[in-house]
Amino acid sequence: MKICVFGAASNEINESYIQKVENLGKEMAKRGHSLVFGAGGGGLMGAAARGVFEEKGSITGVIPSFFRDEEIEAIFENCTEIIYTETMAQRKSKMEDLADAFIIVPGGIGTFEEFFEVLTLKQLTRHAKPIAILDINGYYKKLEEFLKISVEERFIRDDCKNLYFYSTDIDRILSYIENYHCENLDVHDLKLS
Repeated sequence: MKICVFGAASNEINESYIQKVENLGKEMAKRGHSLVFGAGGGGLMGAAARGVFEEKGSITGVIPSFFRDEEIEAIFENCTEIIYTETMAQRKSKMEDLADAFIIVPGGIGTFEEFFEVLTLKQLTRHAKPIAILDINGYYKKLEEFLKISVEERFIRDDCKNLYFYSTDIDRILSYIENYHCENLDVHDLKLS
């Protein structure tokens, strides 16, 4: 299975995040999964790729060519394949198309945007792929609480809570993805009008 991991590019984050995401990458490869990601060599993107690479897994990096040309971000040097796009939107769209599942690890603005896009597309029944949030050090605890408040306040339908899985445990995340069976999604049950 091709699993897209969305996460931070920053090298300034605590080592405990990096170690956990490297372990995620290792476990993915041990279980026969390949990685699709934003091709970054640093932060949690690089950690996921290093973990997969260490266990000899396949790695597809997708990155806009201006990142390379303007030296915005170091590219992971051991990708099996690198796909260059013109824009950030094309990058995201390509990762979404290539992926069979999504894991969101801690990240910043770009990671939030990627998570909410794949969640919105699933809510609109444009895909039926599993989405999982791997919470590390309680990073996504407040987001999970906020989404529950959004349901309670009727900004989001209750059924939308079933569109993704939230856990602090790598094994539970991967088991969820491997055993995922999508119920028949109906946009009218998922979107408030």
